[in-house]
Amino acid sequence: MTSKTAFSQKNYVLKSPDGNMSVNISCGNTLGYSITRKQNEIIAFSPIGMEMENDQLGGGDIPGKTLEQKTARYNSLTLKFGKRYDVVFRLYNEGFAYRFLTHLKDSVKVINETATFNVRPDAAAVLQETDNYTTWEGVYTKSDAVESIAVGKRATTPALFAYQDGTKVIVAESDLFDYPGMYVKKEKAGFVGEWAQLPSLTVPGSWGNFVSVVKQRFPFIAKTSGERSYPWRIAIIATDDKQLLTNRLVTELATPSKIKDTQWIKPGKAAWEWWHDALLPGAPIPSGMDNRNTALYNYYVDFAAKYKLEYLMVDAGWSNNYDLTQVNPKNDIKAVIANAKSKNVGVFLWCVATTLLKNLDKNLDFVQSLGAAGLKVDFIDRDDQEAIKWFEIIAKAAAKRKLMINFHGCSKPTGLEKTYPNIVNYEAVRGAESDKWDYTINPDLQLLTPFIRMLAGPFDYTPGAMRNKTKETFKPIDQGLPSGQGTRCHELAMYVIYRQPLAMLSDSPSAYMKEDTVMRYLSAVPTVYDEEKVLSAKLGEEVVMAKRKGKTWYVGGMGNWNEHQVNVDFSFLPPGHFQAEIYSDAPNANTDASAYSYKTITVNPKTVLPLNMAKGGGFVIVIHP
Repeated sequence: MTSKTAFSQKNYVLKSPDGNMSVNISCGNTLGYSITRKQNEIIAFSPIGMEMENDQLGGGDIPGKTLEQKTARYNSLTLKFGKRYDVVFRLYNEGFAYRFLTHLKDSVKVINETATFNVRPDAAAVLQETDNYTTWEGVYTKSDAVESIAVGKRATTPALFAYQDGTKVIVAESDLFDYPGMYVKKEKAGFVGEWAQLPSLTVPGSWGNFVSVVKQRFPFIAKTSGERSYPWRIAIIATDDKQLLTNRLVTELATPSKIKDTQWIKPGKAAWEWWHDALLPGAPIPSGMDNRNTALYNYYVDFAAKYKLEYLMVDAGWSNNYDLTQVNPKNDIKAVIANAKSKNVGVFLWCVATTLLKNLDKNLDFVQSLGAAGLKVDFIDRDDQEAIKWFEIIAKAAAKRKLMINFHGCSKPTGLEKTYPNIVNYEAVRGAESDKWDYTINPDLQLLTPFIRMLAGPFDYTPGAMRNKTKETFKPIDQGLPSGQGTRCHELAMYVIYRQPLAMLSDSPSAYMKEDTVMRYLSAVPTVYDEEKVLSAKLGEEVVMAKRKGKTWYVGGMGNWNEHQVNVDFSFLPPGHFQAEIYSDAPNANTDASAYSYKTITVNPKTVLPLNMAKGGGFVIVIHP
């Protein structure tokens, strides 16, 4: 280690553009920060630093030079510690971020990093707790006070902390490349970052014996270039729950797009066979998982084309899980894709990440030769440095072939979809698949996800259940036709509220084709929007959002297992009168969750519409010019 001389502390103050927040940065014997908002402490002094194999960054140093920058969006301060490293601090009106930049020779080993978030001890916490480095699809655990959480408890990020005055702090990260993903771990004074060490030995195992399972690790978290920037460490700060739903700091801080021509990247909705076991009751062809053949997938193509869905998602079974080029002889996938193209439907194909990576160029060339629009890459199940590299390697190679990517079995996004916009979605969420085997995906959890997970980026929840159940009537169904928890309109509202550029219609075409009114909405609802406004929001309880695509507005409302009455204020509309289609919970939706009411009314900017949401309820409104 490089020897250090004791220094007295030197302080710098960084203010937000609106003047409401301040960050006090202290350096010398210890480098760290604290955050106040209107003189109220948000985060107490929190040390930061990096431990390299032969150096310690962040302690015992006084910067030789500082650089300040002021913009309309943020104010920044860069502390330059000689020729070895810099630390950049940014303060926005809605949050704080910092990152290290090193200027060291050759490659370096990062033994560990210090990233501290000393939130108030009496703050409540909503955390996705974990005892591993392999899954980001857990439920959220609520704690009344940080001080009551056991020391050593680990959670994924984003992690949310709620203060008694209504302030929320969300810990997150952005611009993650060639470095492990960040967790938070409870210590006595607050939370610190934690990272998986770099694997030294991996073997095939877990699901299908095709997941890369870590057996041994090196005593360091990364081996990387000495000249580089490290991920942004972020504390998002909101004084109103509404602010969380539109916060895009993670995306904003990410590296800009490296793909010049993005015209071929198209968001959209997809028919998908896996959730409902490819069952097509009443269809003129055999169906079910044992009948996933050319005829069955052409049936899905016709369904997608009829309802103007942009894509068909073909899940596991079209090829060998261990050799992507060995196609299932029952399914002429190239012919299916050609048929789909002739009807303006693109096709995504599922694959195992490790299988794809065995010979990435050969496999992607093969997928391109089939005419596919993209790949659903599954079972990464790691976020150590090696696995994080896979995301960029796959996205970059796929972009060269104009293939889109939907990552599943993966860690949370950190802005890579901005750098490689051919990444059209990630999983990293407890989604509708869990309705097949447990009770966890319920309206209470669904009303936490947009306030926490959605701040990291888009997520592939896979909504669209047409067998809707109340809390009392729901039962998991593993094999067969599963149900969703909450009302029909609750399910429909997910297409407005959730960020999902590639959105599944997870249920059977047979179920959708019985619902002409619902399909008029599902055919039209976009997956990306031009403008969004939050009309009402309360963490874990209710959300009402209005989003505009072109001249059409879509309003979605969702509630937890309690009933809610909301007043939809249409003052976001421009002057004039508009036709509004309203899908809302029927009066009997508390006992029959599939029951809904449909009507059209005329609205204007002065209209205020009261709507009742049943238990686990919701509504959608489509407003036409």
